[in-house]
Amino acid sequence: MTVMGITKTTPKCRISRWRGIGLLLGVPLAAALVSASAPPVGASPFAAWPFRGNDYPDLEEVGVADAAAQLLSRAIRFDTRNPPGNELPLAEYLVGFLRAQGIEARSIETPAGSAAEGRAAAWARLPGTGRRRPVVLLSHLDVVPAAPDEWAVDPYEGLVGGGYVVGRGALDAKGVAIVQMLALVELSRRPTPLDRDVILLATPDEEVGGKDGAGWLVRERREVLRDAEFLLTEGGGILPGEGGTPDIWGVTFVEKSPCWIELTARGSPGHGSTTAADAAVPRLVAALERLRKLETEVRVVPEVARMFSALSPYAAPEDRRAFADLEAALAAAPDFRERFLAEPGRNALVRDTVNITMLRGSERTNVVPAAASARLDVRLLPDSRCGDFMERLRGVIADPTISVAPLLSFPTRSSPLDTPLYDAIRQAASESRSHAVVVPRVIAGFTDAHYFRDLGIVAYGFVPRWLRPHETRGIHGPNERISLDNLERGVRTLARILEILGTSSSPTAAGGR
Repeated sequence: MTVMGITKTTPKCRISRWRGIGLLLGVPLAAALVSASAPPVGASPFAAWPFRGNDYPDLEEVGVADAAAQLLSRAIRFDTRNPPGNELPLAEYLVGFLRAQGIEARSIETPAGSAAEGRAAAWARLPGTGRRRPVVLLSHLDVVPAAPDEWAVDPYEGLVGGGYVVGRGALDAKGVAIVQMLALVELSRRPTPLDRDVILLATPDEEVGGKDGAGWLVRERREVLRDAEFLLTEGGGILPGEGGTPDIWGVTFVEKSPCWIELTARGSPGHGSTTAADAAVPRLVAALERLRKLETEVRVVPEVARMFSALSPYAAPEDRRAFADLEAALAAAPDFRERFLAEPGRNALVRDTVNITMLRGSERTNVVPAAASARLDVRLLPDSRCGDFMERLRGVIADPTISVAPLLSFPTRSSPLDTPLYDAIRQAASESRSHAVVVPRVIAGFTDAHYFRDLGIVAYGFVPRWLRPHETRGIHGPNERISLDNLERGVRTLARILEILGTSSSPTAAGGR
């Protein structure tokens, strides 16, 4: 059969896989097994088209939803797994599309490292009148690797069907880049310019910390930001309401900070048929077992207290009072505390967390290695510091011969909420069909926003897309997908937010804070 221009056969042993595709896309098996002659998106539950070079969709001909689907599908097909990244070809593809729309755009090459095809950011600017300082739309082009055996479809094929685009990066964050890019195009077609420049920046390297992406641009090419005042990036979104409740627009204003750590144990190497008292692997395993049992204390930082207080009117009735004063409830209400901490996402917002994620020992079964190592993904609340936490871990490990070294760390800071950008998001939410409410959000992950907050730029994590909790599991997981409806609504809503921000009545003096 032909899917996305690639001819495949469908033996009986693969029928279960195609049934999985049908379930994923919300269509029956027979509808999934269509031919290469499938019509454009919307006409069939399983549409496909071949790509030739840098072909771009015609916005006038196909409309925003189908154009977004085509662009995202093509973007997914660029292999930007990080490491090594290889984002340069994708950056140039996006720049080519923007230039075809008459928008100033260019690729900015960044340190290539081991990326044979090069690394780069895509940059574009829609000029405003200059009465107010610019706003930046930030996304990233690299993706985490995907395990094909866990997917119902090829994760790098960019499959479009059943009203969805499926593939690695659909949510994180190639889909974000496409929505931001098309919002820029939408604004460029309006007769009156905004009072602010709108700058688009799609960077490499975010998935491993952004040092050679956003971090490098901030250090070496800060002029591309043009003294920006505001920034929007990933990290927040919209939770659809149920049973008459409004949609919740979560705007991230602070993130937990990473403290990635490597532990290394060293000992006497030898043959696997003999044992040594100081062997590296057993000592490392003993240290990891102590860490596995570590239970960090529960505490509610002010930013998290503010988030749950804002959520309290929309919580389950039995939780509203507890959300309104989370610290007191966790201290004095055992039943609520147990229920709250049992939910991993909430638990991670009220304590520092430690996860053992990588192990390395011998390359052979019968060789006792001279060294063994493990990596820890530690995420810290805004009032914690990596150096202090590492000292605590050394005490828990209780083995001075095991080295504890940082791999990635940076402090975190919050952005203020009394800003024209936050107000613009609230106005757009009030205009939405659900009369949505906006709440400040804290996330357990981190984005590249911290590089820009360090410059004094007000940075929020917010992408206008309507996702239920189960739909977000595709981020770094299997069968990542985004609906065409989300892509289209995201473009319209983001353009509206920028329009409100760019036409507000109280100008900010150029260069002022």
